[in-house]
Amino acid sequence: MRRRVDEAAGSEQTEKKPAKGKKAVEARARSSWKVWLKWTFLALCVLYVVTPFLLRLFPGIVQHLVYSHAILYFVDLSRPADLGLNHTVNMYLTSEEGVTLGVWHTVPENKWKEAQGKGLDWYEKSLGDGSPVFIYLHGNTNNRAAPHRIAVANILSSLGYHAVVMDYRGFGESTGEPTGSGLFIDALYLYHWVRERSKGSPLVIWGHSIGTVVTTNLAVKLQEQGNPADGVILEGAFTHTLQKRYAHPFAWYYWKFPYIQYYFLSLPKEKKAPVPNDENLKKMRTPLLMLHAEDDQVAPFKMAQELYSIAREALKSDKRIKLVSFERSLRYGHNGVYRDPALPGIVREFVQTLAA
Repeated sequence: MRRRVDEAAGSEQTEKKPAKGKKAVEARARSSWKVWLKWTFLALCVLYVVTPFLLRLFPGIVQHLVYSHAILYFVDLSRPADLGLNHTVNMYLTSEEGVTLGVWHTVPENKWKEAQGKGLDWYEKSLGDGSPVFIYLHGNTNNRAAPHRIAVANILSSLGYHAVVMDYRGFGESTGEPTGSGLFIDALYLYHWVRERSKGSPLVIWGHSIGTVVTTNLAVKLQEQGNPADGVILEGAFTHTLQKRYAHPFAWYYWKFPYIQYYFLSLPKEKKAPVPNDENLKKMRTPLLMLHAEDDQVAPFKMAQELYSIAREALKSDKRIKLVSFERSLRYGHNGVYRDPALPGIVREFVQTLAA
């Protein structure tokens, strides 16, 4: 009888051992989580304190945050046909000493067969064929190979228009470093280059995102020079350049805390910083089409409404300005307006009003 009792007791002890081992593993897991959380919190605190000083010591960081030109699509930009643009030529223009710009010129779709095998001279001469010409000024990330930019070029081509898409200095394979004044210089040079070759063809400037600021500055300057664009399209425009901050990764980090904002804003300003859209639209007299998604998280739709009111007051006419909104349910966001099936018709109608 005693042996049986001892055996039973031994059996109970062996059954209890695994339970104790399991508790030990759980305790170690909880401990490791606590250590991980502690170090993560400590790292965030250090980052919080160090960031303003890094911005002060290395102002180039701010430049990369604003323009985000280091974020690339790794494609061969010299071969647009590889991206489905098989009636497009790649070329390089020099906007000023030391700055070479990568540019794509896509001809109207009805010239697709004729364009095969043609060189730069043919494409350059084609700008004067009487078809409307669009200069597309993109936003602050990536390069001209971004999918939504290729899509816009294809839409314009399908409508029978020329599309000239440039990478500003520092973007894509364009040389130099981007600055607000530098982007404007590049756009102004491209406009005059195209205008000289397009002869009497309608010339429209289409700006998207930060490209809207370049576009409105360009339109005002051309107006002052007596050589205005025939029309302007603003897609995803915002009311003030500073409000573009919400588009950057970790924007919540840089702008949520007042003292970080103080250091960020106190960095050296550009001598010739671009004028914000709302100020430019008070002066612009060029026919204007605005495109804006209601669910745009980068440039909230209320900004488009405010800009529309400013431009309408300046133009003193409903015929020379139009705001087209895209419902929130479509989920186009900041870059997706090109997906709307009605967009080609909207653009065609706008071009037709320029000739009226």
